[in-house]
Amino acid sequence: MMTDSQMIREIKEGNTELYSELMRRYQRKILAFIYHMLKSAHLELLAEDICSETFYKAFRSLHSFREVDASFSTWLYTIARNTVLSELRKQRSSNIPLEESGFVPVASNDEVPEQAVLRNERVGMVREAINNLPEKQRSALILREYEQLDYQEIANILGQSVSAVKSLLFRARSSVKSQLEPYLYEPVFEQFEGMKSR
Repeated sequence: MMTDSQMIREIKEGNTELYSELMRRYQRKILAFIYHMLKSAHLELLAEDICSETFYKAFRSLHSFREVDASFSTWLYTIARNTVLSELRKQRSSNIPLEESGFVPVASNDEVPEQAVLRNERVGMVREAINNLPEKQRSALILREYEQLDYQEIANILGQSVSAVKSLLFRARSSVKSQLEPYLYEPVFEQFEGMKSR
């Protein structure tokens, strides 16, 4: 199996068919990251489009990618993050009401309606708490908690030092915890208790 570096070298030399294989390697992770970043703004429906745009931008800029600067995955996450931020700025300026955004919360079939309502309400509170974070804290938290990236990778994506990333994560977790403090006795929020130690 070819490494990312070998594939990129071949693609740069004209074997562009290999790019679809490179995409397959990262598509699920990048899509999940984009989805989580958009979730706080209720724009999940745009995730696939933004993922496609990310891979298109990466392909167009592949000639300028230098492995000495960052790994391919870090470079890709950076493009994805910038594309999401650009979309969020566009959405903010057009200010589309939630009802018109096409976002429809869906309850699972095996939940009774009351459980679904409570679950959606709690998920909404967590989402709101994450949405209230400054952008860099929110990105750091998503990359660490949802994408399970290490501190160095997050530092490269955000253009920060490792100690700055740890500081961002500490502040993000503290902020989410304090926003959810009134509800922490409920089992659904116990997972956020564990966040402070990681």
